[in-house]
Amino acid sequence: MASYLANRVLLFIPVLLAVSVVVFLVLRVIPGDVAVLRLTGTSGEGVVTPEALAQVRRELGTDRPLAEQYLSWVGSVLRLNGGASMRTGEPAFQVIATRLPVTLELATLSLLVALAISLPTGILSAIRQNTWMDYVFRVISIGGLSMPTFWTAILLLLFFVYVLKWMPPLAYVAMGQDPGAHFLQIVWPALILGYYMSAGVTRMTRSCMLEVLRQDYVRTAWSKGLPERLVVLRHVVRNGLLPVVTIVGVQFGHLLGGSIIMETIFALPGMGINLIDSIRERDYTMIQSIVLLLALWYLLINLMVDVLYAWLDPRVRYS
Repeated sequence: MASYLANRVLLFIPVLLAVSVVVFLVLRVIPGDVAVLRLTGTSGEGVVTPEALAQVRRELGTDRPLAEQYLSWVGSVLRLNGGASMRTGEPAFQVIATRLPVTLELATLSLLVALAISLPTGILSAIRQNTWMDYVFRVISIGGLSMPTFWTAILLLLFFVYVLKWMPPLAYVAMGQDPGAHFLQIVWPALILGYYMSAGVTRMTRSCMLEVLRQDYVRTAWSKGLPERLVVLRHVVRNGLLPVVTIVGVQFGHLLGGSIIMETIFALPGMGINLIDSIRERDYTMIQSIVLLLALWYLLINLMVDVLYAWLDPRVRYS
């Protein structure tokens, strides 16, 4: 296992290099110039002169050859700096470090909500197949798959405003300042994302559990007269959750980059808002650093899934 983990970590290097090259080149190929945007502003009403344009490009470093710009940025990444933001001049990793905890908290809380909903409902739906309980849980999961998160968020806000005459706090409050207000602000987007994520996990859990329930060793356990709780927990759940681990890992990785809409609607200063602002103002340095971090996050999640596989199923061996 140790050698396998070492090899996987070493494979991170070429993957991250490939991601860095692709995102660097794509940002340079798409139409637009960050120097022009800097001079004209978001309204596009400013006056651009060749002298001013050349000066801004020189300040931003975009007048240098592409290879030199790329190597300079990679060097800043290796120094754990990420380069200076083209919007604020701050180190990119420093800005990300202030935004990342908010997104991680939202993603983690959403994952806990999803697991709290999907695992019990998926297991019970499989054990009570074709009963009223199974039908209710299936309808709930289909509803989660059918409704986009932004639509659910808007409906929830309308319910709060028009029915309860209450609005969640939109001015972000840190946990250390006011835990109650912080919880009230982050719990609603977490519930929405968790419900959306739980829909797919519920259906996967139900399918995997049904497949395991039909296995011969489960029939043998039933024939021995073992209690239902013991059969389900000892023989069915552990074997049936292996494929579920994969989809949970993938969706948790997706939550880190897929919480942009919730952060926008509920005014959470996370990485999603930062990424949108950086794209709008063509902050190449910040975009490159965020995408590189997301790629690293996906790699780490996949590695954790492999480790969990080996722990859940002793037959899985990595060498």
